Amino acid sequence: MLRIDQGGTTCRATMRHRRNLAMILDSLMSRARTSIAKRRQYNRLIAEIDSFSSRDLADMRADRSEMLYQVHKQVYG
Repeated sequence: MLRIDQGGTTCRATMRHRRNLAMILDSLMSRARTSIAKRRQYNRLIAEIDSFSSRDLADMRADRSEMLYQVHKQVYG
């Protein structure tokens, strides 16, 4: 049974619309939290790599640009 409120819309349609909107907002917030967490991890790893001196990198036989590339690949895929 459909009830019509004073605005002329159905209650079920209004509830469905609210549910859909809530799901969209929940999805948006979830993606934003994931993105922020990835950015924090990326920034932390970049700061660690930047803290290495050229001598440290030479001792590790590492290349800074390759490390930065690998970090980006690890965090963002």
